Amino acid sequence: MIKVIIIGAGNVSSHLYQTFSKAKEVDVVQVYNRNHEHLNFVNEPEKRTSNLEQLKKADLYLLAVKDEAIRKIAEKIPDNKAVFAHCSGSIPLTELSLFENHGVFYPLQTFSKNKPVNFKEVPVCLEANSAKNLEFLKKIASAISDNIFEVSSKQRKALHLAAVFVNNFTNHLYALAADYCEKNELPFKILQPLIKETANKIETLPPFSSQTGPALRNDQKTISAHLEMLDDDQKKIYTILTDSIQKLHGKKL
Repeated sequence: MIKVIIIGAGNVSSHLYQTFSKAKEVDVVQVYNRNHEHLNFVNEPEKRTSNLEQLKKADLYLLAVKDEAIRKIAEKIPDNKAVFAHCSGSIPLTELSLFENHGVFYPLQTFSKNKPVNFKEVPVCLEANSAKNLEFLKKIASAISDNIFEVSSKQRKALHLAAVFVNNFTNHLYALAADYCEKNELPFKILQPLIKETANKIETLPPFSSQTGPALRNDQKTISAHLEMLDDDQKKIYTILTDSIQKLHGKKL
């Protein structure tokens, strides 16, 4: 059985702990966080630690912490024959080069602590400093996911940016729409079937081909009417997105 230690207590850490705990091939021997109170998600109290000097021996140390903390924590952990991997989408592999065996174990998903995720469907992006370490990470990743990808640091950085567009920015638009609905005494749930269909559509169609709406049609009357209904900040967002859609599809404002 592969012994794993998870460093961190955020959303990614808690989901990795829960998922690995159900995997027959993996044994989570310890979870570290500086604040011991944040380790309540770890069911076994004996596996919680807030002291890096008390870390046990393991085959894999996963640093699932904030990007700026990866190097700082890594420098406090003595090197050994284990593989040390971080879970960041934007930090390069070389950030852990102080360890003889190092890699990246990046699960590409949005995680909330109390929202279950089917990890079998989560893409896990891997990178390592040797073929042997890469195969080791593949073995561990395959214990929890059916979607495993070899992704370089440069590719992963681009992927992380793309993820910001499809997740963070999109969710912000949901929030703006929800606020607009509330101000007009409309329930946001009316839009949920549309949101689901939009997401489902790109499973069979490229996003470019599935684009609809007044910007694509160059419907200036509707666009002008929409702009009249928005405040200054909303107008900026609407105009930028409309312009972007029309440039991508070869239309003019």
